[in-house]
Amino acid sequence: MERKSGLILSFIVGAAVGAAIGYLMVSGKSEELLADVKEAANKVKDEFDKQMGKGKEFIDDINAMHEKKA
Repeated sequence: MERKSGLILSFIVGAAVGAAIGYLMVSGKSEELLADVKEAANKVKDEFDKQMGKGKEFIDDINAMHEKKA
């Protein structure tokens, strides 16, 4: 029963989000919405790239420490 209620809730939330996006697209604010989405996506991409760089540096440091011990 719990799984079924979660599925119904997911459907309702999805429908509400779809309706909201549809309204914004029809109301003439689609260009503004698209610009906002692109800006947010670029921020996420930049942060992801930054964190990937940190991760690569960390792995390089670990490899260097391992090579010193070997």
